[in-house]
Amino acid sequence: EALGLFTGIGLSEAKARETLRNGALSALLRRAVLQARSALGPALDKATGTLLYNTAARLKDPKHLAFLVGYIARREILTDLQLSAALEYVRSHPLEPLDVADFERACGVGVCITPEQIEEAVEAVISKHRAELLAERYHFNMGLLMGEARNQLRWADGKTIKNEVDLQVLHLLGPKTEADLEKKPKVAKARVAPAEKQKVAVMENGDMGTETQSLLEQLRGEALKFHKPGENYKTEGYVVTPNTMALLKQHLAITGGQVRTRFPPEPNGILHIGHAKAINFNFGYAKANGGVCFLRYDDTNPEKEEEKYFTAIREMVEWLGYQPYAVTHASDYFDQLYTWALELIRRGQAYVCHQKVEEIKGHNPPPSPWRDRPVEESLLLFEDMRKGKFGEGEATLRMKLVMEDGKMDPVAYRVKFTPHHRTGDKWCIYPTYDYTHCLCDSIEHITHSLCTKEFQARRSSYFWLCNALDVYCPVQWEYGRLNLLYTVVSKRKIIRLVETGAVRDWDDPRLFTLTALRRRGFPPEAINNFCARVGVTVAQATMEPHLLEACAREVLNEQAPRAMAVLEPLKVTITNFPAPKALEILVPNFPADESRGFHKVPFHQTVYIEETDFREEADKGYKRLAPGQPVGLRHTGYVITVQNVIKDVSGRVIELEVTCTKSDVAVKPKAFIHWVSVPLACEVRLYERLFLHKNPEDPSEVPGGFLSDLNPDSLRVVHNALVDSSVHSARPFDKFQFERLGYFSVDPDSQEGKMVFNRTVTLKEDPGKA
Repeated sequence: EALGLFTGIGLSEAKARETLRNGALSALLRRAVLQARSALGPALDKATGTLLYNTAARLKDPKHLAFLVGYIARREILTDLQLSAALEYVRSHPLEPLDVADFERACGVGVCITPEQIEEAVEAVISKHRAELLAERYHFNMGLLMGEARNQLRWADGKTIKNEVDLQVLHLLGPKTEADLEKKPKVAKARVAPAEKQKVAVMENGDMGTETQSLLEQLRGEALKFHKPGENYKTEGYVVTPNTMALLKQHLAITGGQVRTRFPPEPNGILHIGHAKAINFNFGYAKANGGVCFLRYDDTNPEKEEEKYFTAIREMVEWLGYQPYAVTHASDYFDQLYTWALELIRRGQAYVCHQKVEEIKGHNPPPSPWRDRPVEESLLLFEDMRKGKFGEGEATLRMKLVMEDGKMDPVAYRVKFTPHHRTGDKWCIYPTYDYTHCLCDSIEHITHSLCTKEFQARRSSYFWLCNALDVYCPVQWEYGRLNLLYTVVSKRKIIRLVETGAVRDWDDPRLFTLTALRRRGFPPEAINNFCARVGVTVAQATMEPHLLEACAREVLNEQAPRAMAVLEPLKVTITNFPAPKALEILVPNFPADESRGFHKVPFHQTVYIEETDFREEADKGYKRLAPGQPVGLRHTGYVITVQNVIKDVSGRVIELEVTCTKSDVAVKPKAFIHWVSVPLACEVRLYERLFLHKNPEDPSEVPGGFLSDLNPDSLRVVHNALVDSSVHSARPFDKFQFERLGYFSVDPDSQEGKMVFNRTVTLKEDPGKA
C-alpha cells in the first residue's frame, strides 16, 4: 500500500523503496500524502508530490506537518522557493501558535506576479547592462541578469523569468552568429603566492583583521553549521519549552549577541595534546566570531585536585597564545547549585537515594526503591546530607531521567568528607559533572558548549536539567577527540609511568602532555597549526606523531636561530692557523635571510668536529673529511686538509692535524661541515618514541600491557657535547637549530657552566617513522 502511495506522487519505484527503509521519513510522507489526497482527490500531480516529499524530508519538527501540507493542498505554496521559506519560518518560530499572517507574508502566499511585472523587471536589468551586452553579446554572463531580476521579484517563477530574459536578449542582439558560438577564451588567473593564499579575513573582537588560515581551519566541518547566539532553538534536538523564547531574549540582553564558549578542565592532572585541540576549538571559535572564552575549572572532586594543576592548566592555555575572558571555578557557584538542587527536589525531579555505588554502576542497574519517596522527605534527607549526617556512600541525590546511553537517574550530589581547596570545610556534599556542567554553562550564558564525542550521551540530561529548572539552556555541540599513536595520555597511565621510573615526571619530553611538549621545545604555534590541520571533525582523529613534528619543523625553521654544536667531538689542530689568536667569525642567525642579524663565534687553531665527519678511508660516495679529501669549515672561508692522524694506544683516532687554505684559492671541496672552537661543554638529550607499537594500550598489539612496550632507546644522553659560545646567554625553552643536527631547546635542568639541550626534532623526517 505504501509503495503504491509513494509511486503515485511521482517517486520512482527505487526512490519509493529507499524511502520505505527510513521509518521516520516514510511515516511523515504517508501522513502528508493522505492529507493532500483528502483535499485534492486520489490523483496528485508530480509537482505537488515533490513538494510533499521535500516537506517530509526537510521538516525538523513534525508537529508542523499538517499545517504546511494544508498550504500545499490549497495551492498556496506552489514552488520549492516558497517551501524553503516556509520551513525556515517554522524552524525560527518554535512556539505555538504561529502568526499566520506573518507566516504567509514570509512565504509569499497570495503574491501574484504578473507577466507585465516580469517584463518590466527584465527590461530594467537589461537596460542597466546594455553596454556590456552589446560588447560581449552572448558571451555575457546571462545568469547575472536572471539573478538581478529574481532579486526584484522574489516569488516569480524562475522558468518564466528565464524565458523573458532569453526573449529580450534575442530582441536586443539578434540571433547568434558564428563568433557568438565560439568558446570564450579563458583568462589566465594570476597566481597567488602561498603565503597570501593562506590569509583570510576573520572577525576578532568585532574588528576585521587578517590572520593565517589556521584559526578558521579548525572551524571547518560541523563548526560552520553552528547556530547564531540566541537561535539555540534552530539546533536539531534542542528542547523548546513555553519559557524558552523569553529566556533566550534575556540571554541576548545580557550577552549582546556575543559568542561565548568555555574550556572546562578538571584540575586533577596535566593537559595533553588532546586538550590542545579543545583549547584551540573553544578559544579559536570565540575569537573567530568576535566572542569570548571562559577558563572554568571543574573543581567538583576535592579528593583529586591539587594547586599545581590549576597553575599548570592556566599556564598552558596562555602558552598556546590564548587569554581567558574570565577564570572561573565550578565552586564559585556551589551556593546557587545547592539552591537549584532544592528546587529540583521541590519540583519532583530529584530524590535522595541509598543504593550503594556498586549497585547503580553499569547500564542495567536495578531501579531505586526510593525513586518515589515524598518530596518533603527528600528535602529533609538532603539537608541531613549537607549537615554530614550520612557517611560517604550512604546517600546520594539523583535526578529523575533516563540518558541516551540508557543510564538511569544520574547522581547529582554525593557525600565527601574532604576539604575543598577553595571552600574549605563549608561543604561535605559535592555536585557531579552531570549536574554541574550545564548549570555553570547557563550561569555564564555560554552560547556554544563544545565537548568531545563521548559526552554526546549526556546531551539529553544537559537539556533536561536546564529546562527542569526553567533556566537559560545553552547548546551542547560534540566533536571528535584528537589522539596520537605511540603514546598514552590517560592520567592513571602517566602516573604509572612516573612511579615505575619509565619517565621522570609529567613534563618528561617523551610524553605528549603540553608541559612535556614545551620542555622538549615544541613551539605553541606548531601545536596550534597541528590542531588546525586535524580540523574540527565529528569523527575521532588518531594521528601519527611525525605530523606534529612536521608542524614543529615549519615553525622552528622560521623561529630558531642557527648555532653549531658537536655531539661526538674529534679534536682538530690547524698547524698553519693564519693568526696568532682566535678570529671572530660572523655567522648569520638565519642564512636564508641575513637581514635578521648575525652572531659572532671564535675561530681558533683548535676546533672540534663530529667524529662521523672523518674517515681514514673515503668510500665511494663519502664526501666529508678524509686523508686526501679536504672539506670546508662552514662560515669561516677556509678549507682544511688532513696532514696527520693521531691515535691512542687502542688505535682510536683522537686528534687530527690539518692545514687550512682560503676557500677562494682552494679547490672547491665536496662538502662543508660544522665545527666549534673555544666551545661550551653541554649535555644533549636525544629522544625517540617512548613506545614500540602504535597502540601500546591495545591488548591485541601489546598483550603484556603498555608498560611492557617501552622503547629501551627512547632516551640517549650525550654528556660531553660541545656547543659554540654564541648560546651562552640562552634561557630555558630558548630554541636553536644546531646546523646539520636538528632543532634543540634549552632544558630547565641547565646550570651555570653546564647547559642541557633537548632535541625537539631532527632537521628532516626519518623515512622509517612516516
